[in-house]
Amino acid sequence: MVANAALKLNAEPEPLYREAPNNIEAEQALLGAILINNDAFYRVSDFLRAEHFYEPLHRKIFEVLANLIRMGRIANPVTMKSFLPVEQQVGPITVGHYLARLAAEAVTVINAPDYGRAIYDLATRRMLISVGEEMVNVAFDAPVDMAPADQIETVERRLFEIAESGRYDGGFAAFNDAVKSAVDMANAAYMRDSHLSGIATGLRDLDRRMGGLQPSDLIVLAGRPGMGKTSLATNIAFTIASSYQLAQQADGSVRAGQGGVVGFFSLEMSAEQLATRIISEQAEISSSRIRRGEIDENEFEKLVTCSQALQKIPLYIDQTGGISIAQLAARARRLKRQRGLNLLIIDYIQLMQGTGRHSAQNRVQEVTEITTGLKALAKELEVPIIALSQLSRRTEDRDDKRPQLSDLRESGSIEQDADVVLFVYREEYYLKNKEPKAGTDEYLKWETKLAEARGKAEVIVAKQRHGPTGTVSLAFTGEFTRFADFDGEDRRPERQD
Repeated sequence: MVANAALKLNAEPEPLYREAPNNIEAEQALLGAILINNDAFYRVSDFLRAEHFYEPLHRKIFEVLANLIRMGRIANPVTMKSFLPVEQQVGPITVGHYLARLAAEAVTVINAPDYGRAIYDLATRRMLISVGEEMVNVAFDAPVDMAPADQIETVERRLFEIAESGRYDGGFAAFNDAVKSAVDMANAAYMRDSHLSGIATGLRDLDRRMGGLQPSDLIVLAGRPGMGKTSLATNIAFTIASSYQLAQQADGSVRAGQGGVVGFFSLEMSAEQLATRIISEQAEISSSRIRRGEIDENEFEKLVTCSQALQKIPLYIDQTGGISIAQLAARARRLKRQRGLNLLIIDYIQLMQGTGRHSAQNRVQEVTEITTGLKALAKELEVPIIALSQLSRRTEDRDDKRPQLSDLRESGSIEQDADVVLFVYREEYYLKNKEPKAGTDEYLKWETKLAEARGKAEVIVAKQRHGPTGTVSLAFTGEFTRFADFDGEDRRPERQD
């Protein structure tokens, strides 16, 4: 017994060898199916690539097959001989004989998509193994100046690239499916209390004009500094997050019935500043007084009560400055996966960065990459994205300061990619800066104009793919930076274009 135990202790452990996940039989079956019926290629071409095959020879065969079929030529063992080393040995047979055997032993083309998905899924697992091995090696041998956060971002980007590449849930959809989706959307709007197809912003006239915030829409909210575009964005974010309610669907699934989960990328202000602004809006206490500590005991209790209510709403803030479009997309996907997501807000576009490819060229190309990426992200996540944007100074040179589409900075890509463009305009802001000398006729006219403009704001719907443009009047309380429905006795009708 002792001798046997000693042998076991002194014996070298057998080497552990684990082959990467693969299914050679599935690869052979798919290639054979394509060789006997080239139409089988189109059942897998949306998601399958040559690099997804484990066997190098199979990669080469699939690459040649794909090139021939896309050129409209027939791909079979005879036509492929010119593009492959047919005399090369594959075990006891040549490549030419191997091609003939693949075609001869193919049973059916019906299962081609299943074979293709099996090959793709195994390739994905091999890529995950590669990312894991690389992560371990870099963590062991990382240079001193490489922060762990940088490695986390790199790994997370690689994982999302794997998740998004080769998705086989796309392609053409039958028109009757699209019609059913449109009818379902109309029915959902009819059943909601608000009768809106999108998410209600809480601003009655704006919702009526837009039908709410529509899924997959990129909504650009622009204005000059001081107009209140960030305030309007925070008003909308709070309203939607605070009214969040889950509702069970007919198929048993659960989704937002009212309101929704909101993600807010605050590239300009810190999370604390943004929270202070929202608390000020809801508690009706000036944010400047809150920062200076000029509040009494009753107001402080009001702040505490308001903050406790705010802690329960599904509003998530990312305050990373200078974030890239790739990082923003990765974090938005993570938020939707972990917490859910119904609305994304970015404050603001000009503070974002591209991937780096266009940074060294000109800013217009970089902004084009950003807006194109935001529109693609809105479609992918199926949520509306509100992206704030600055306006150029050319508005200051006009007598009428109301913004136009041409005033958007790097306007070409922003105007092109946006589904909706909204401008925030407050005449009161400009009138205050043009105060004439007291006691003059000009002063009396100015005072009358200021009284008419005080507490009023306009949201100009300059572009909308699925609705009318025009102007919506809102009330604005500057002390609390709050927008609300305009309900004055002299309420002006909405302007329509």
